[in-house]
Amino acid sequence: MPSLGPDMEAGTLVEWLVKPGDWVKRGDVVAVVDTQKGAIEVETYQAGQIEQILVKLDSKVPVGTPLARIRTEGEAKETAAVPAPAAPTPPAGAVAPPPPVAAKQVPPIVSIPGATVGYQASPAARRLAQERGIDLLTVKGSGPGGTITYADVEVLVGKPPAQPERKRAPSLDLNAMRTAIAAAMARSKREIPHYYLEHQVDVTQSERWLAEKNATRTPDNRLLFAALAIKSVALACRRFPAFNGFYRDNKFEPSQAVHIGLAIAIRGGGLTAPALHDTDKFSLDELMIQMRDLIARTRAGRIRSSEMSDPTITISSLGERGVEALYGVIYPPQVAIIGVGKSVTRPWVVDGSIGPRSVVTLTLSGDHRVSDGHAGALFLAEIGHLLQEPEKL
Repeated sequence: MPSLGPDMEAGTLVEWLVKPGDWVKRGDVVAVVDTQKGAIEVETYQAGQIEQILVKLDSKVPVGTPLARIRTEGEAKETAAVPAPAAPTPPAGAVAPPPPVAAKQVPPIVSIPGATVGYQASPAARRLAQERGIDLLTVKGSGPGGTITYADVEVLVGKPPAQPERKRAPSLDLNAMRTAIAAAMARSKREIPHYYLEHQVDVTQSERWLAEKNATRTPDNRLLFAALAIKSVALACRRFPAFNGFYRDNKFEPSQAVHIGLAIAIRGGGLTAPALHDTDKFSLDELMIQMRDLIARTRAGRIRSSEMSDPTITISSLGERGVEALYGVIYPPQVAIIGVGKSVTRPWVVDGSIGPRSVVTLTLSGDHRVSDGHAGALFLAEIGHLLQEPEKL
């Protein structure tokens, strides 16, 4: 059971996407667990063959509990290479027993009577489809090998199911999420000595550059200012590694990778901040694709365990809600969070003359155990400088 934050103590296994004998590779989604933060897709970090399922469906187990046993490819080959023991030679005159009848194998493909096309679906997905009256032949699977998962069926559901409902479903419990957020933030304010800085940046040139880039693009391919902000923070983290990492066991652990946690509001009042992995390595167009995918999956309840467990710094923005500045609370074990406000028109001095300019307020909440105001000011200034040269991002 993966740890998806310092406030998580246990999770409930609600869906297996693999079975004994299946081969998996690193990064494959193998299960779904229900936590206070909603349904999380659990990935495997080990390639090999599923040897044994250790936790049954609907079991609530503590963080760190093994969920399954995986035999590596090398181990599987070694096992296959061991010759089976020779059968004993029957005594003279004995009648040899008839060969054993092979057990009837149940194929993993589930077929609908009369249909010419089959599909592979998890048990939870089949139960939900039956409850909601959804034909699984119309569902495209996103699991390993095209397996239809619970989440694939859930996105097609328009209304709650008729009674009786499933005993347990990996749906989002906003009250539980709010409790988890409150616990994490209370711990953060109690244990982390925060300091706060604010920096205003003239982004007029960035907005003009975006307008030119988007002029001939369709709406679904346009770049957003958020992509510029995220990429700028990621690049600034390279130069100022003291803001990118984790404070654990009374010491700071800088991260070699930059995984930006993106604060995403969930309809109904929830909030979570999954990671955009290796953010500094994406172009702006690639980053927009990654952002749209992450936001869509998060709001559909399809966050992956790796996206919740390893953000190295978080960005939060309420600019689209009209907020000019926000001061975030650091999410432990991270050591910094960046706030991005809305773009506002203000009188600004440029080359000795006053004129209207688009200005964005950046804020930094830093951990004083790792950095100080001087380093924080340089970090914010670097982000602002990068934002003013979008063509170099």
